[in-house]
Amino acid sequence: MSGVQLQNVVKRFGDAQVIHGVDLQIEDGEFCVFVGPSGCGKSTLLRMVAGLEETSSGQIRIGARDVTQADPSERGVAMVFQTYALYPHMTVAENMGFGLKMTGHPKADVDKKVAEAARILKLEELLARKPKALSGGQRQRVAIGRAIVRGPEVFLFDEPLSNLDAELRVEMRVEIARLHREIGATMIYVTHDQVEAMTLADKIVVLRKGRVEQVGKPLDLYHDPDNRFVAGFIGSPAMNFLNARSEGASAAVPGLAASVSTGAKLPATGTAITIGLRPQHLRITSGDTHRVEVTEALGGVTYIHLLAPTGEKLVIEAKGDVIPPLGSSVGLEAEAGSAMFFDAAGLRLR
Repeated sequence: MSGVQLQNVVKRFGDAQVIHGVDLQIEDGEFCVFVGPSGCGKSTLLRMVAGLEETSSGQIRIGARDVTQADPSERGVAMVFQTYALYPHMTVAENMGFGLKMTGHPKADVDKKVAEAARILKLEELLARKPKALSGGQRQRVAIGRAIVRGPEVFLFDEPLSNLDAELRVEMRVEIARLHREIGATMIYVTHDQVEAMTLADKIVVLRKGRVEQVGKPLDLYHDPDNRFVAGFIGSPAMNFLNARSEGASAAVPGLAASVSTGAKLPATGTAITIGLRPQHLRITSGDTHRVEVTEALGGVTYIHLLAPTGEKLVIEAKGDVIPPLGSSVGLEAEAGSAMFFDAAGLRLR
């Protein structure tokens, strides 16, 4: 197994630059997730590691080797795509072993590797079936098995769960996490789903417009984001953002029951800033400042969507079965010490 290093990696399509000088170190055996909105460059960056996209400038290393100009087949990587790309006329076993067969591996060696991959992915009873007789989740496991039998240094996953329904996505997340624990390989995983990123990753790389916004452990990004973009992207439901004005050591927010205090260094009194509050850090109080627009009762928790007097939309997380009626008005207060503060450019004030 090997780690992956990107040094000032740039990608251009003609005059358009889509990846802007990315520097990144992925350790041997680490599960790294590239996450960000559509068009942020995460799949392009993954394809550059795979060798499916040419690197315009910079360097990509896998282990001790510079693979920047190497062919995909020489990089020691295996890629799992959104589409399963299975041969419909072949059995599961034949699909999984096809790559090794084409490179001249002995049949006994191929059979051994296929059997081991089938054990890891719990596919032993399906080896004689063809893809049409499999569910979507089973087909994706076969596609992952095809990657495993190659024995790559690095596994690359390009949104592999996008074509699955919600229940299967959860099931496959568990399977991929278990796979990583069992084989201990370096894995790079691309997704736009921050829940997948939070539950799978050792390290998350948050991308926006071809640039790295922040790199860190999932809970580090959740509790200590560097900017408003990361704070809003990591966490479900998303963080609420409220316009406010600095009052020195606190900030006044229209509609909140009290000023929000902070240990952060705020700009001069009267300066416009933004306050970020997660849904679980807001509580309903007596009052009539916020109108209830939608409620989502999920059993153990209810998400209440509110309209602030300033026109901002908020989501709060409430426990219990007491739910305010739609169209009613409620007061709102923030849990002490829970707020994050951002300047006009979106950078965190600390």
